[in-house]
Parts: sequence; C-alpha cells; structure tokens
Amino acid sequence: MQIFLKSKICKDKEDPEEWALIELQGDLNSRSDEPISGKHIGDLHYTKDGTPILIIGHHIMYGKIQDLEKPLVLATKQTNTVKTSKIEYTIYAIIRRKLLFKTRPKPIIA
Repeated sequence: MQIFLKSKICKDKEDPEEWALIELQGDLNSRSDEPISGKHIGDLHYTKDGTPILIIGHHIMYGKIQDLEKPLVLATKQTNTVKTSKIEYTIYAIIRRKLLFKTRPKPIIA
C-alpha cells in the first residue's frame, strides 16, 4: 500500500510549522462541571533565558523544554474514492519538543 504525503507549507517557509506539546504532571480540574476542552486555561510565557512559565489562575509553574525521542506529525487524512481508493495525508506541523511542567504550582502573591 502506498501512502502519499503532502506538506501544507507556510507562506514564508519551505517546511511545515513546528509545534510543541505541553505536558502537565497531575490533574487539571475546573470549578464548574463544564469540560475544559476549547477553553482558555492559562498563559504561557518564557523568561529571558528561555524557561517556559505557565500561569493558570493565581498559580504559576516553571517548566523545561525537552526534545522528543521520536518526532510527531500533525496530519489530516483524505480519501479519494472517486477514481481509486488512494489515501493521502496533509502534514500541517511537526512536533519535536515538549514543554514539561512537573513541579507543583506556586501561588502568585502580589
């Protein structure tokens, strides 16, 4: 079976976008019973030396950047069943790094 890959290239680049995963150790709970998918959870910032900082509500977490052992690809699948049963994937982004937040959140005191 042949798998055809097509890259969705950004206007200014020859390669697909590069994304990063965010990995949190523990649970992320909401005060309401509504699911948190698609909602604003917090703000991601970086220090001058490149350390990621995640601010959720009145809590702050410091993380670190790690390379993934095997890169991941964000792709969509299109099936062309009109003429042949050809399957084609469009690559939107490559994920090579993750932002790891494994320490407990600290309260922000003003």
